[in-house]
Amino acid sequence: MSEIRVMSLQIHPFPARTDNYGFLIRDALSGRVACIDTPDTTPEATGLIAVIENSFGKLDYILNTHWHPDHAGGNAALKARFGAEIFGPSEVARVAPLDQFLSGGDQFRLGETVFDIIDLGGHTLGHIGYVSTDNKLAFIGDCLFPLGCGRLFEGTPEQMWQSLTRLMALDPDTQLYCAHEYALSNLKFAESLGVDAVLNVAGDRIRNLRAAGQPTVPTRLGDEIAANPFLRFPLLENDPARQAQRFGELRAAKDNF
Repeated sequence: MSEIRVMSLQIHPFPARTDNYGFLIRDALSGRVACIDTPDTTPEATGLIAVIENSFGKLDYILNTHWHPDHAGGNAALKARFGAEIFGPSEVARVAPLDQFLSGGDQFRLGETVFDIIDLGGHTLGHIGYVSTDNKLAFIGDCLFPLGCGRLFEGTPEQMWQSLTRLMALDPDTQLYCAHEYALSNLKFAESLGVDAVLNVAGDRIRNLRAAGQPTVPTRLGDEIAANPFLRFPLLENDPARQAQRFGELRAAKDNF
């Protein structure tokens, strides 16, 4: 996966496990380096240590989005190797080292780059995202994916819909850095609900990227609002309660697809 440069940030995506994505990020002005989420097994963590050493040579921070082991299980190994300070929602402490709690409304500063912390609870109760308004990007873990969204392991449809509503309030040009490669299976579900020109465009992009062995992440927020069934169909409803209900119906249908 190739490095991405966005204004003040260098972004180095890395694959983990079978379908996870994590992201090494470096603030260009200060040189400070962070890792967004960590894999959970020793071989994966060892491989990531090599990636960090070869790309940036150090790790100052770990930024977790939620507590699941495929996102926080590598914390201990990376902290032991690099002495990184670990930030994330308090739920991470259930399974992995955590130094500083973050929740919606907080900020995290990576050198000169400021991240607003956004509450994205639903997949887990304390799930958060890291939003850089200046760079028009957000690291959102398992909240939303290309044409899909995270399962509701802990939260309710109402909580998740509120989180998605917060996400949709960002600039539509915001690039969403999601933590899994689920696009092809999400596309099949979306097509089962009906195909139109908007979905055809999204489907062509996904199929072409995957055929070339390329990730579908990041994805543009505005494109997801237009094509992602977990956003577009609830938004057809005028009442927020009915929107959440429609979202819940779609999530249940995908769980059984």
